[in-house]
Amino acid sequence: MPLSSLIVGISDCKVTRDANLVLVTYALGSCIAVAMHDPVTKVSGLLHYMLPESAMDAKKAALNPFMFADTGIPGLMDALKAAGGDGKRMIVRLAGGAQVLDSQGMFQIGKRNYLAARRILWKAGILIASEAVGGEVSRTTRLEVGTGRLWVREGGGMERELVRKPAAGKRTEQP
Repeated sequence: MPLSSLIVGISDCKVTRDANLVLVTYALGSCIAVAMHDPVTKVSGLLHYMLPESAMDAKKAALNPFMFADTGIPGLMDALKAAGGDGKRMIVRLAGGAQVLDSQGMFQIGKRNYLAARRILWKAGILIASEAVGGEVSRTTRLEVGTGRLWVREGGGMERELVRKPAAGKRTEQP
């Protein structure tokens, strides 16, 4: 049976345990996608946030907490827990954080978004399993709920699976 797509828009978040769904977000430029998957309960979530800190615009943050890293990531974690996910088991991956529309690097929104995610997750005791961040390309991600596999397509190129990094000190064999 083919999988159905559930679209996660800009400043949006979706959480599900429906194994027949794929969570998809498009056009990640300086925005960040935070993909989380609990391999035991199969609860998965995908957040697409735009900006690092809600203090930039408290009114917008109140209306849409998923617009900002510091309100969106905790919101994603709360929704995953409410759906039966366990934060200690979560496999977390990041994508996005590119430097687009800022060729002089004045604002560095992508870098600031990425650093905000790392800080928030670190404070929550959550390690990042893998990431596709930075550069100057737009990205699209697909998170398969049933398997937890995350696929990334960069700038119209080939789609590739974003696999977990090996643990420190572990050697990996190339096929």
